[in-house]
Amino acid sequence: MMWTLFFIQLGVALIFLVLGWLILFQKAYGLISNFHSRPVEEKKQLIQNGYPKNTGKMLMMTGLGMLILLPLLFTGFAYALEVQIVFMLVMLLGGFIYLSKYEVAAKRKKSYIISSSIFIITIGFVGVLTYIGYQDFQLVQKADTFEVTGVYGDEWRYEDVKRVELLIEMPKVEVRKNGFGMPTMSKGHFIVKGYGTSLLYIHKGKAPYLYVEVGDDQLFINAESKTDTQKWFEQLVQKTELNN
Repeated sequence: MMWTLFFIQLGVALIFLVLGWLILFQKAYGLISNFHSRPVEEKKQLIQNGYPKNTGKMLMMTGLGMLILLPLLFTGFAYALEVQIVFMLVMLLGGFIYLSKYEVAAKRKKSYIISSSIFIITIGFVGVLTYIGYQDFQLVQKADTFEVTGVYGDEWRYEDVKRVELLIEMPKVEVRKNGFGMPTMSKGHFIVKGYGTSLLYIHKGKAPYLYVEVGDDQLFINAESKTDTQKWFEQLVQKTELNN
């Protein structure tokens, strides 16, 4: 998985570098969005202002920065991928705001407004998703049911529980189908080796892991505290035994 991320990030970085090089040194201005559709006089003014030249520089700087950050993937730093993505977004979206100063005078203000709006909306959207992704969850046990709180949470009846186990190691998670796969936490629907499609509510690297087969669902859940996970297991076993 780590090598897959590495080659994806490497490919993206190289694309930015090649595009930037072509625009900056080969004057392939047609690679710039909407440049060819501009009136001839606008093209001349943009070139005179340095718009294509600075676009090429921005793309090359983005690609180079991503290459410099690539080794973080192989360190113990948990947020290496997030740093790469945030860097790319800030460089590109912030770069387009900066490039507005090289626009033709008549369109400069409009360009600032549009590029700034896109920056705010995109960063805000990513920020909200990240906040939701890192929200913690709890296993709440009630009289006849138990509930997992938060995003992708649900409620199940004790009488539908078929199996409860406490696992020392988390089985290999192969594919994320629908959910949040954060560096320190996984929530949502994933394919787990040997178990198939399962619901994960996992703090990574925080053994043990509680496995529950209930109805048509398979759940893997743990707390940040080993003691809390053990407590959830004992309570769930007691409740299901009382109802069987």
